[in-house]
Parts: sequence; C-alpha cells; structure tokens
Amino acid sequence: MADPARSAAFPHLFSPLQIRGARLRNRIMSTGHDTVLPTDGTVNEALVEYHRARAKGGAGLIVTQVAGVHETARYTSHLLMATDDGCIAGYRRLAEAVKAEGCAIFSQLFHPGREIMESADGLLAVAYAPSSVPNERFHVMPRALTQPMIDEIVAGYGAAARRMWQAGLDGVEVVASHGYLPAQFLNPRVNLRSDGYGGDAAGRLRFLREVLGAIRAATDETFVVGLRISAGERDDEGLTADEALAACVALGEGLDYVNVTTGTSATVGGAVHIAPPMAFAPGYVAPDAAAFRKALKVPVFVAGRINQPQEAEAILAAGRADVCGMTRALIADPEMPAKAARGAVDNIRACIGCNQACIGHFHKGLPVSCIQHPETGRELAYGTLRPVARRKRVMVVGGGPAGMKAAVTAARRGHDVTLYEASAQPGGQALLAQLLPRRAEFGGIVTNLMREMELAQVGLRRGVRVDAALVAAERPDAVILATGAVPHVPELPTDGGVQVVTAWDVLRGEVAAGARVVVADWRCDWIGPGVAERLARAGSSVTLAVNGLHAGEVLPLYVRDDIAANLHRLRVEVRPYARLFGTAGDTVFLQHTPSGEAMEVEGVDTLVLCLGHCPVDDLSAAIEAMGIEVWMAGDCLAPRTAEEAVFEGLKAGNAV
Repeated sequence: MADPARSAAFPHLFSPLQIRGARLRNRIMSTGHDTVLPTDGTVNEALVEYHRARAKGGAGLIVTQVAGVHETARYTSHLLMATDDGCIAGYRRLAEAVKAEGCAIFSQLFHPGREIMESADGLLAVAYAPSSVPNERFHVMPRALTQPMIDEIVAGYGAAARRMWQAGLDGVEVVASHGYLPAQFLNPRVNLRSDGYGGDAAGRLRFLREVLGAIRAATDETFVVGLRISAGERDDEGLTADEALAACVALGEGLDYVNVTTGTSATVGGAVHIAPPMAFAPGYVAPDAAAFRKALKVPVFVAGRINQPQEAEAILAAGRADVCGMTRALIADPEMPAKAARGAVDNIRACIGCNQACIGHFHKGLPVSCIQHPETGRELAYGTLRPVARRKRVMVVGGGPAGMKAAVTAARRGHDVTLYEASAQPGGQALLAQLLPRRAEFGGIVTNLMREMELAQVGLRRGVRVDAALVAAERPDAVILATGAVPHVPELPTDGGVQVVTAWDVLRGEVAAGARVVVADWRCDWIGPGVAERLARAGSSVTLAVNGLHAGEVLPLYVRDDIAANLHRLRVEVRPYARLFGTAGDTVFLQHTPSGEAMEVEGVDTLVLCLGHCPVDDLSAAIEAMGIEVWMAGDCLAPRTAEEAVFEGLKAGNAV
C-alpha cells in the first residue's frame, strides 16, 4: 500500500475503502474489460500475469472481465465462462496472484441478452431477451425468455457467484450496463412483457432482484455484490439516467456499491461510450455519477476517460464518486498508481485514448495490448527485460516512436545508447498526428517516450542526419534503423489545373486549400478523415474519396464511428469505393472500384493525397557491408502504424 506521507498530492485517491470483507488500499480500479487472453474459456497464465502486473503496480481493485453465467451468455467466441466448477482452479490462481500484491479482486457476472456479437463457429447464435425487440448494432432479433429459462439464468448467476467465492475472490459485479440483459429487463422500450417481469417498474426490476438474491444465498456475509449500470444509455430507445437511478434506489441494501458508466452496446452512437476515444473530455461521466452518489447510501464508482491521477483526485475531492475506474491508464502504465503515490507523476506513461491496441484488439479477436506499452498483454514474453551479457555501443537512427522505444529498451537492458534525429524535435509522424482535430492527445506518445529516454539515460543528438560516413566514423557495435517513411506520391495524369498536395503539406500549414477540396484516402485510416475534418472546419467544401468500404475502415470501431459522426455534422461528402485516377482542368477523376465506372468531382481547387507512405531505407545495405550488426523497426521496414513501430522498437531493443 502507498505510504500516506508520500501521497500528499492525492489524499483522496490514496485513502483506503472498506466494502464488506474487501479492503481497497486506494480508490484506483481496473474495470472489467475483455482481454482476449484466455484461450479456452478459462483463466490461463497469460491472464494471471496481466492482472498481476497491475496489482503489483499498485491498483486498489481489479474487476476481471465478464464471466458468462449461462450457455446462452456466449456473446463472443473468447469470453470466460463460470458455468461449471472447472473454472474454480483458474480463478483461484488469479485471486491468489492479485491478492498477494495487496489488491482486491472482483469478477463481473454477465449475460448479454440480445447483444450477441459472434459465435465460435461463425454461425448466428440464438439470442434471448425479455422480449423480441431487435438489436440495431448487431442486427439480432432475439427470442423472448420463457419462465424456465429465466429461472435457469437466475440460478446461473448464483452458481457463478458461488464459484468465485470458493475461488477466493472478494466479490462480484453484476453487469447491468450498456444495454445487457439486466438493463433490457429494466428498459420499458425493450421489455414488453406482460407477466411478472414486465409492466411497471417493480416488475421490470424483478429479474435483477432475483439475481441479487441468488448471489447472496450462494455466498457469505463478507462477499461483495456490486452492480454496474449505465447512467443513461445515450440513445433514444435506451435506458434513461432517471430509470437507472430509480432502479438502484429501489435495490437499496441489496447492493454494496454501484459502478456508473454510460452508453449502450445496442447502437453505434451509444457503443462509442464503452471505450470513449480521445475526442471525449477526461472524466466526462463524473457528473452523472455525482447524481447517483447523492441519492444512494452505498459507494459509487465511476469510469469514462479518467486517465491521470490528477483527474481522479479531482473527481473524488468534489464528492462525485468514491472510486475511479482507470482501466486504459493501467493498460498504458501498470505502475501508474505506484508512481503517483511516490509523487513521480512526470514518469507516468499517460494513456492517449487512441483505442488502437486495447479495445481495438478486442474487436479483432486479438489479445489486449497498448501502442505505447506493447508489453501489455505480452507479460509472459516481455514482462521482464533481459539484462545484457556484454554492453554495446548502440546507435539508433531516427527519433520517431520506433526509434525512441528501441533506444529506451536497449538502454534499460544495459547498453550505451545514442539516438540520432535529423530534425530538431523527435517524434516523427506523431508530431503531425497531433495536429489533426480532436487528436492533440496523440502527441502524448512523444512526451511519454521522451521522458522514458531521459530516465534510461539515452544520449540524444538532434538535427543530425546520419549517413554511411557518420556510421563508419562512430563505428558502433550495433545500429537500429528507424528512419521512417515519406508520403507516397504516385504519377498522376494532371494538367496543373488542380493544386495537388499531400496531407503533410496541409498539416504543416504550407498550402492554402481553397474553397473546394477533394481528399483522396487510400489507407482508410484516421489521416484522410482527419484532414477532411480540419479543412471543413476551416471553411472548405470537402469531398472525402475513400478507396474502401467507408471512412475509417481500418480504425478501431469507436474511433471510426466518432469520426463518421463529425464528418456528417460538418457536411463532408464521403464517396466510398473511390480510386483516384487524376485531374484535368478543375475536375478530379475517380474510379468506382467494384464497377470500374468513372466518377467526377468538379470545381476543385485542391486535391489532398492521403495515399500511404514509402519507406526510407538508404542505410541498411551499407551498414551490413561494414560488418556492423543492424536491426530495423517501424516504417523504414514497412509503413504501417505507431503500434507496429513501437512493438518493433521493443523487439529490436531486446534483440540487440
């Protein structure tokens, strides 16, 4: 536990909290989130080490990912199941690992109702809900639950809680948030039943009362039973904040705490709030939590873009909540609580809310990670740095994310490392990314890596362009190349009537775009839409020509959907399936990729190229010819994203 004398800057954050038999050493919580680390529906060593790292880093409470309580709860192909006693041993190992580090641990208990994303074999599952009201986002039409199935599911909650209790966990959290089954029962627009589980508020609350009763009957008086609920699902058909609060008030002493979030899985607009991207303000759900805290007699937890200890302290000090969910902050830096406790806030690797490797990986069915901290989710492979057998002089060429991560990793292992950056400021393309609307936080990756280089005592030479002669003169033991990429500008038929520029030109403020702009987006990532949004906000009429199915096709879902909302509000015209052909006069010519037919945009002043990048690698062959060990990382190897760059920097720093 943190020394109170060393937590003076965060007195509320580092005060303990007793809830029944569970003692939280501080108010920092890792909320329940899918990790995709389990491989067969049970706890494995990868999941144990993932949570052990956050417990060791000082978290006060870990709430593990959802555990299915019934066979019909399988909303993905990779969730944990708590439907038989075979799960107990794995949960016991997890509980022992987390509690040995001084951290409390709860498990979420879960049934999605109609919110079924996928099945294990690709066939569409039969979904069950209070009534046959369709889900919009996953296009699921559920069957109405019968009384025998309701009884089975209620009993499943009780049996799952008993297994968690036997495994040594401190408590469970019933997931009634984001439009999942308990919320579907509470919502009068989704629950159309005319039996004892529908109708008035008391009827709609009956399912949840029975669930809580089954859990209490299956455990003991020390076991914590909490509820996660959305303070309004932010959708016209969703559960309202008033309805959610009334349900919590009615449950009263049946709950030990209420964990407040917002949004719903049922709609594209509501689902953004499951893991809100950087476009949302830090701590934006806290005002909703404050209303719950005022009305309830039990502790209130809150989550939603709380990334820094300063933000959490302010929420707690204002009386808006009793515990703060800081999940992505702990994904980015498992040691964040310990650093905050000792006052080393400048050393915290702050989450930038990009969603790329955390929730973005989940939506691809891949294990959780972090673009800034690829050790996350890979604790078994990279959790401990391997000290060097022989100290080498290592030259890192290129100061983007790949080069900085490589330099930090190699230096921490014990090498003598110097990074050479051709420009005055390290950061590479991240310096451009932060210039896009509502993406300023992306620049945090540069700030964080610069601090890590300082702590690792990496030498830094700015404004030095490395060539073969300099390498020969320095004669290092090893070179890590991270020289990045430049915009891809293909040969295009054009007569000069339309100004043709790159996204980099626009972001650097080197061109005047004019009144009518076409943005040609080949990559379908955040660059094209970001440039389109920036130019639209500056007053241009913008057409975004996407060589894909839709804008942001390769982006994490919630980032993509937030971008789509803003492009719509700004009246940016989006043309999908659009391959750039060329220009003539004031017309940009496109080709519709499925049909091959021509498309035209007339009256254009500027064409902005967002057509990917070309690798910069003019040194590797020469260095190899010198007989010097050489490694490559990031875009110089193949242009991709910051995630690959940082991970390859980690691998290069480990390999050198």
